[in-house]
Amino acid sequence: MARQQSPAKHVVVVGAGFGGLQLVKRLEGAPARITLIDQHNHHLFQPLLYQAATAVLAPSEIAWPIREMFRRRSDVEVVLDTVVGVERVEKQVLLAESEPVSFDILVLATGATHAYFGHPEWEKFAPGLKTIDDATAIRRRILMALEEADRSADEARRRVLLSFAIVGAGPTGVEIAGMIAELTRTVLPGEYRRIDTRQARIILVEAGDRILNGFDANLAAFAKRALIKLGVEVRLGQPVTDVSRSGIVVGNEHIDAGTILWAAGVQASPAAKWLGVSADRTGRVTVSPYLSLQDDEDIFVIGDTARVAWQDKTVPGIAPAAKQEGAYVAALIRKRLAGEGNIEPFSYRHQGDLATIGRGDAVVDFGRIKLKGVLAWWLWGIAHIYFLIGGRSRLAVALSWLWHFFRHRPSAQLITHKDAADR
Repeated sequence: MARQQSPAKHVVVVGAGFGGLQLVKRLEGAPARITLIDQHNHHLFQPLLYQAATAVLAPSEIAWPIREMFRRRSDVEVVLDTVVGVERVEKQVLLAESEPVSFDILVLATGATHAYFGHPEWEKFAPGLKTIDDATAIRRRILMALEEADRSADEARRRVLLSFAIVGAGPTGVEIAGMIAELTRTVLPGEYRRIDTRQARIILVEAGDRILNGFDANLAAFAKRALIKLGVEVRLGQPVTDVSRSGIVVGNEHIDAGTILWAAGVQASPAAKWLGVSADRTGRVTVSPYLSLQDDEDIFVIGDTARVAWQDKTVPGIAPAAKQEGAYVAALIRKRLAGEGNIEPFSYRHQGDLATIGRGDAVVDFGRIKLKGVLAWWLWGIAHIYFLIGGRSRLAVALSWLWHFFRHRPSAQLITHKDAADR
């Protein structure tokens, strides 16, 4: 039996990422009741997730309980559950463990997950980075590889354990490679008695002809030089053709690696399947200029789940884009609830690209303004701290970064759980 509706319009938002959260915030005071559904009980600041995976930040510094954020909003109900379908005719969202939720307006902001290009069996050997669980599992793999290498008396086995392969050289891959290099070259030497962590091999593999493909070519070239200076091997122009427990195959070459991390692609949530509409090759739903379905103006799709036209390409799957889309849909819903019809079609404003390479090195591309090196790193840090939720989180992250910057020490070098499947 579906939940009963009140006379107020019911807006159901699925996904408490950047887009969904921004939309719910912007609907405060609107004549509507809101149900926010997510399969996790926290909002995650994904741009800093790789720092939790490499022990620089604790997961609690980049995630916040959803219920706490909306505890003063009587118009918002939070539901912890997993969406399994949408009944468009009955206007209901189907949940795995709860009764269906009826809606007047539905917003799907369900994000994306890892894509293994038709090889889902690779995931158990090469985890991606999208959730807190992913970050803690990756941190555990990295640190346990070092622990096992320190215990091993077999030199060949040590070399494998001290080899880290990262597949994909977009911002996430570059940032992970840089942080592992910094961790092994600068932070950990002297902590182990039987190994020299500076001998670790870090391989960054990219099928394209350069790293950071969406960035200015000069900035990408600078980032590549910075990675090489850190000791990262950058392999370009050949895709990974196989992944196994023993390593990866690039072209016809097998590269031994004890730890493999995936940053090569994403796949949108099953929203298109739920809605019974077509999707592009990454699973994104093509939406109207108003970010709604082409044939249903009461259902919106935003963020990584949506394919939104922009100039001669599509809006990138980044946090600022999702926030803009969330704010736009909130403004449109307000207009409709007030009986004023639609607003102008959505127009994306690209605010720039940022990527960090290591402690004190980053690249920033704001179009006409392009920065690299330490100044870019400070600007990158200020921008990320600004977008964090809550003063306590901003202070905690700032202190962790300052500690790491000046003392070369991570704040979360903890192995929280040892899983036999990790090794």
